[in-house]
Amino acid sequence: MRVVLQRVSKAAVKVNGAITAAIETGLLVLLGIEDADTKDDLEWLSNKIVNLRVFDDEAGVMNLSVKDVDGDVLLVSQFTLHASTKKGNRPSYIKASKPEQAIPLYEQMILQLQEDMGKKISTGVFGADMKVELLNNGPVTIVIDTKNKE
Repeated sequence: MRVVLQRVSKAAVKVNGAITAAIETGLLVLLGIEDADTKDDLEWLSNKIVNLRVFDDEAGVMNLSVKDVDGDVLLVSQFTLHASTKKGNRPSYIKASKPEQAIPLYEQMILQLQEDMGKKISTGVFGADMKVELLNNGPVTIVIDTKNKE
């Protein structure tokens, strides 16, 4: 699993011009799923997301997690995170999971994040043509890959 995580002041997802999900202070998490991903990957990643210290404490130091600041999470599926640009100019998405495999893992990730956050999270609409709006706070943007734990 690969995520692009952004600390936001607000974020929203629109489908067909209608807002389907929105958050204020929190994390926008763009999630890419590949065939090699497992329940262990999603458990590790969820724990990392909710405990990552990217919010400022009273001294202005990034020392607090989204849980610590009672923030929200907006999870959006994004298969293009597994694009391969090695050959040519047209990205290949061969590593990205097909919906049959990705949807169950995406749904499990939602449940895992909700459990780890201790509250409901917001989500995009899997497979939809989504318009994502955000106000990146910082900006703070972090890439995390469960196959390359740095």
